[in-house]
Amino acid sequence: MSPRDRSLSALPSVRARILAFVAILAAGIAGGLIGYSFVKLQCHGSCATPSGIGGLVGAVFGAGGVAIVSVLTLRAMGEWRRIKEEELRAAGNGSDGARPA
Repeated sequence: MSPRDRSLSALPSVRARILAFVAILAAGIAGGLIGYSFVKLQCHGSCATPSGIGGLVGAVFGAGGVAIVSVLTLRAMGEWRRIKEEELRAAGNGSDGARPA
């Protein structure tokens, strides 16, 4: 099936979704390490629970922030692709690509 034969969709490619997922995981790991280290540097004595909470909060904030950016980016990519395909179809049909009034 050629790209022109498939129906229009704003769904991003599988590769883009996998990359977004990997970016969210990496941000969660980085945020967790930063949160853990931040608490560990300030705590003296037995700090297992506060360090764990700091790591968890850091991971949630890091992954959550990147997840928001990833979703917005994937939506924009899908919308951009859909608009480009509509323009190509309009050009292929012999029209000038102008939208009807």
